[in-house]
Amino acid sequence: MHQPWASLLVYGIKRIEGRSWPAPIRGRLWIHAASKVPDEATVKAMEEFYKEIYAVDGIYDLKFPENYPVSRLLGCVQVVGCSKREELACWKEVSEGVRLEALTDFCWLCEQPQKLLVPFEMRGNQGVYDLERKIYEAAVRGLAPVESPLPIKFPLPNPRNPFSLKPGSIFARFPESKATEMEKSSTLSSAIAGAQAAATQFSKKDQSSHNDAIQNRNIINAKRIGQFESKSWENNKSPAGNFNKGSNRGTQLFVKQGQSSYSEHDGRISSHNQLPRAGSNQHLRPPSKIFTDAMRELRLS
Repeated sequence: MHQPWASLLVYGIKRIEGRSWPAPIRGRLWIHAASKVPDEATVKAMEEFYKEIYAVDGIYDLKFPENYPVSRLLGCVQVVGCSKREELACWKEVSEGVRLEALTDFCWLCEQPQKLLVPFEMRGNQGVYDLERKIYEAAVRGLAPVESPLPIKFPLPNPRNPFSLKPGSIFARFPESKATEMEKSSTLSSAIAGAQAAATQFSKKDQSSHNDAIQNRNIINAKRIGQFESKSWENNKSPAGNFNKGSNRGTQLFVKQGQSSYSEHDGRISSHNQLPRAGSNQHLRPPSKIFTDAMRELRLS
C-alpha cells in the first residue's frame, strides 16, 4: 500500500481499505508500505479527511503517526468482509464516519489493527501475495495491539461463515436500505473531495497492478505445469513404470515450489499443487487438459 494510507490502516484510523476489486481473503492481512515517499499535500489531505469524518462521530482528538515510513512491513489487520460502496454508504449498523469512508467501488472491512514495534525493511510485491514464512515468523513476534480512536466491529450476516459479509450481502439483508444524504459542512465536503483527489493518483495504477499480478501468477503456474508435464512426458518414454532420476527431480521441484508459500491469512503452511508421487500411473499420459487450458488462458490474457 502507498503511504499515508498504509500507516493510517495499521494505526486503526482507517477502517476501510478501498479497492477497485473485491477482497480475495478473510483473516489476517499484513500491510507493506510501498517505496514511494508521500508528498506533504497528500498526507495533509488524508489527515484532514479523517479529522472531519471522526468529528461526525464525536471524536476530535486523533493521534496520527509521527512519520510514514516506506519500503517497510508495518503490521497487520483482520479483513472480516467486503462490500460495495453503495451498500456501505447506507449500512445503518455502522457509524456515519465509517460510511463516509466508502469512496471506492469495493470496500474491504478491516478490524483489529496491530503494528510492528520495529517495522521490517523489505521489498514488497503487487497485489495480495503470500508472506515468506521466515518473515512471518519474525514479524508475528514483534506485533503490538493498537488502540483505535473508535474501535469497530462489523456484524457478520452469518457468524459461522467468515465469507458471509460479501458484496451484495448487505442489500440482501436490508433490501429497503437507502443512503440518506446527511448535511455536510463545507469543511467536511472539502475534506472528502481532497481525499478523493489524493486517491485518484493511484486508482488506475491499483487496477493495473492487480491485473499484472494475476497475469504474473498465470505465467508462473503455466511454467510450473509446463516443467512438470514436459519432464514427465519425456521420461515416460522409458519402459513403463521405470522412472529415471530426471523425472523424479522434476516432480520434486514442482512440489517444492507448490509447498513453499506461507498463507498469512490462515496462519498455516499451505500445501498447494501437491502432485502424485513419482512412479504413479497418473503420470503416464501426454500433456494434460490443465496445462492446455493454462496456456490458452495465458495467451488470452
